[in-house]
Amino acid sequence: MRKASRLFEIIQILRAQRRPITAAAIAERLEVTVRSIYRDISALQAMRVPIDGERGIGYILRPGFDLPPLMFTIEETEAVVLGLALIERTGDKELTEAAKKVSAKIAAAVPPPLRQTIQARSLHAWGPIAPEPQNVDFTLIRRAIRDEEKLDIRYSDEQGRITRRIIRPLALIYYLDAQVIVGWCELRTAIRNFRLDRTQSCRATGAHFRNEGDALRDLWISGWKTKPAA
Repeated sequence: MRKASRLFEIIQILRAQRRPITAAAIAERLEVTVRSIYRDISALQAMRVPIDGERGIGYILRPGFDLPPLMFTIEETEAVVLGLALIERTGDKELTEAAKKVSAKIAAAVPPPLRQTIQARSLHAWGPIAPEPQNVDFTLIRRAIRDEEKLDIRYSDEQGRITRRIIRPLALIYYLDAQVIVGWCELRTAIRNFRLDRTQSCRATGAHFRNEGDALRDLWISGWKTKPAA
């Protein structure tokens, strides 16, 4: 077990104890040496984790202590690092910049062993970046989904025929080669997928579909079979 994960597990063990637990008992649970536990306890105390006790007697966590919200295991930290790296592949510049800020905030909030994992840049997401659509604003779409605001779009199908649609945007999907809005199309009275590279224009309408988004997403997810835009 890596040190960062072991420190996390030690805190979890101590949180569950009503009485002091010996380093030997902790070492047996984690399948490491007692000496390693002594070193880990000292490291946690240096991080100001309120652990009381001493060798030969046992250790206990003082009442009232709780883990900070960003106390991840090493695997959870790696998942966050890789997930943030993948955002760049979406072509969404605003989310890419936000991901960089998130990474910096997490690195500043977690203990040193986990901070090293974030800053090491040992996990990368390679591959092409999806082209940024010319006529659509990602920020507008994401805001419309959050606010449950209808969008007015001009859409070109595979044959190049352009139609005007009023849609209730439900989700934004980032594929490697394109991005797609999933929405309820009022023209077709059904859920449809709209490729952003075929969307000629997109604007907010000011009209809303309050409290309908979750039900429509459930409808979409229930079959995972949405017809192509038409």
